[in-house]
Amino acid sequence: MSSFTEAGSAGRRAGVPIAVDRAPLIPLVPFGMALGSFLAISFVLCVLYYVIMPEAALNHAILRALPGLKVMTWPSFFLGLVEAFAYGWFVALVFVPIYNFFVLRLGRPMIRPPTQMVGARDSARLGPRGRAP
Repeated sequence: MSSFTEAGSAGRRAGVPIAVDRAPLIPLVPFGMALGSFLAISFVLCVLYYVIMPEAALNHAILRALPGLKVMTWPSFFLGLVEAFAYGWFVALVFVPIYNFFVLRLGRPMIRPPTQMVGARDSARLGPRGRAP
């Protein structure tokens, strides 16, 4: 008899079955909104930094990354805000399908932790189905 079976179990494995799931997929719309919002907020913080310290704007990387952004005027600010949000969506539209593809094809199963751990002392009081008699 195998070490995984009990005497009267007729081939069943002993122990608690473990729930196995695949790695979760990333939903596109929430990820795109979150990443776009993150980059838009980062852009606003960079503009605030420019307003506080205008001499540091020449070395600021975001000013070179956004096309059409010249001097901090209102049209330029809104253009940069839209571009930052669009860059977030661009990354989401490229990254999420690639990630989900590889999770579905190559993703290793993840073992979910049990919701309730039963100690050796407690298991002696429980009935055959893991419930109190």
